[in-house]
Amino acid sequence: MNAFEVIAAGVLAAGIVVLAGPRTIAALAARGQRQRIREDAPARHQSKTGTPTMGGLLLMAAIAAAALLVAGLDRRVLFGIAVMGVFGAVGLLDDLLKTQHDRNLGFRARERLAMQITLGLALGYLAARQPWLGTEIIVPWVGPLDLGWGYVIFAALLYVGFTNAVNLSDGLDGLAAGLVAVAAFGLVVVAVTALLPSAAVLGAAVAGACVGFLKYNAHPARIIMGDVGSNALGGVLAALAIITKSEIALLFIGGVFVAEAASVMLQVAYFKLTGGRRIFRMSPLHHHFELVGWPEPVIVRRFYLAGGVCLLIGLLVAG
Repeated sequence: MNAFEVIAAGVLAAGIVVLAGPRTIAALAARGQRQRIREDAPARHQSKTGTPTMGGLLLMAAIAAAALLVAGLDRRVLFGIAVMGVFGAVGLLDDLLKTQHDRNLGFRARERLAMQITLGLALGYLAARQPWLGTEIIVPWVGPLDLGWGYVIFAALLYVGFTNAVNLSDGLDGLAAGLVAVAAFGLVVVAVTALLPSAAVLGAAVAGACVGFLKYNAHPARIIMGDVGSNALGGVLAALAIITKSEIALLFIGGVFVAEAASVMLQVAYFKLTGGRRIFRMSPLHHHFELVGWPEPVIVRRFYLAGGVCLLIGLLVAG
């Protein structure tokens, strides 16, 4: 497998999304799969009500098709697609519940978290049992560290953390898709450096599909990825990190996702400790900048830039 095949996977995934986009948008709209906006969201978000959602189904299909067509039934590709499908299924159920109840509320937070933790532990156990994956992590500037069966918990935290972090970042047109494309590109570089061509193909398919999705998801969005998309993409990013043994580096490569999730945790903790005071005007972090007065496209561009900086730092950490 050579560089041409890695590039081909990205181009193929992007092409599938671009070509299938219009029919997907029409089909989702016809079936009533339209976005419901939270009442406590910034006021200008109410204009997004009715936008077709669950575009993550198209992303998942494009990623799987491109990666399998180029890399075949490679075990690393199959592992990544399986993780993507498992977490995507949780997001799909969440989206369907929202549609059924005609509101922006699917699973309760504790129900969704319980499912994600259970699945994360199962997938962590699966990874730990594979000789080609193992239970080691690479600690930057230190070297390999074998976590033993503690790796199961570590992997579960990575899965749950990134599925939720990408989900939290999916609040502005094009934000999550663009940031995932940047992070996936970083993991492609890591995979190529580690001589794992099939992992590079999968990463390229993820990046390509997200870039293609921006044709319809950039401001003003004609389609939204939904929880099925954000959960699937967060899961596959974590899977790519596990496959390439770059779990710690992912925390830097996906630093914007980490910051978005951290802003929510800090806001909630500070609110409870101080009896109602806030650090940010609203969390996740991108909503704070909205309420400060930044236009949505400006926020997205600046977050992309921050994602690029995080990518460079992550590649340095990955060595």
